[in-house]
Amino acid sequence: MGDYPSRSVNATAGDLGVTGRHARGAGSGMPPGSYDEPPFGGGGALPKKARFSMETGFRGISRAAGAMVLVIIVAIAVFLISKAVPALSADTENFLTYNRWNPNAAEPAFGISVLAFGTLLSSIIALLVAVPIALGIALFLSHYAPKRLATPLGFAIDLLAAVPSVVFGLWGRDVFQEPIREFSVWLNHYFGWLPIFGGEGPFGQSIMLGGVVLAIMVLPIVTSLSREVFQQTPAMNEEAALALGATKWEMIRTAVLPYGKPGVVAAVMLGLGRALGETIALALTLGITWNISFNLIQSGGNSIAANIANSFNEANDTGRGALIASGLVLFAITLVVNMTARAIIYRRREFRDSAA
Repeated sequence: MGDYPSRSVNATAGDLGVTGRHARGAGSGMPPGSYDEPPFGGGGALPKKARFSMETGFRGISRAAGAMVLVIIVAIAVFLISKAVPALSADTENFLTYNRWNPNAAEPAFGISVLAFGTLLSSIIALLVAVPIALGIALFLSHYAPKRLATPLGFAIDLLAAVPSVVFGLWGRDVFQEPIREFSVWLNHYFGWLPIFGGEGPFGQSIMLGGVVLAIMVLPIVTSLSREVFQQTPAMNEEAALALGATKWEMIRTAVLPYGKPGVVAAVMLGLGRALGETIALALTLGITWNISFNLIQSGGNSIAANIANSFNEANDTGRGALIASGLVLFAITLVVNMTARAIIYRRREFRDSAA
């Protein structure tokens, strides 16, 4: 018998439908089975990817933006090094250990030790004061305060970050200096046997005043970032802790704080970067001295940024180069701080992923 076209499934009486295979063979002159049928489920090959698409353009723009950040950092480093090398060559003392600053003399002699020490000490004081308060505020706003209170209070704290540093500096010098002076006298009277609270005065424009002003400036940054991190804690983790009988504080200690630890570390390091680079506030609140001392209440102290602000106008060519060299040291300190923060966060993430 011959090869008759097979009846299709939808064929009805009087209407002999044929399958696509036979229809194409009959209509096109091609023998049946001589072409490839589409795969099961219909459809054919996916359309060819466009050579230039929105995705390709966005990827290129993102890579260019990331590369631009690196280019800017390298350009800043090259500028600082090129301007600092002549002054460092003219320095007659050890730049890293000398504790005086006289780059405008006929024989320039200057060092960074006092400035670097004051910068780190004031920043550490700022973090010691600001971080506990910031974490307490962040936990209160995210887990304790009612929404009608948490929203305006969080907005007010965010606005605090927008206040210019010169305002903080003027407020610290003209308003906050007297309470700090009285508190320093009290500390000296009762705890003067400690080296950090000793001395005969004068008190007031001290490293403590500068550190407290820096703490107030750092507070909104650490608070805002920590609050956002705590609010991202999975509700399932919190509910599981409460279901096991944990109190509110135990739930925060076992579910919220461990989850938010990398974010809190990043917030603290960002606040430290702000404190390290602060200029005007410290220039207005520190009584400038050139000695390395752990005494917190006697007038004195100095920092790299404050010294640049106070000395740049009177500096000659060598003096400006010396100030730029001190800026290079501050740039290096900031890079080390940021790299340390990234390493801590990365190791914490690796630990969390391996535990999961």
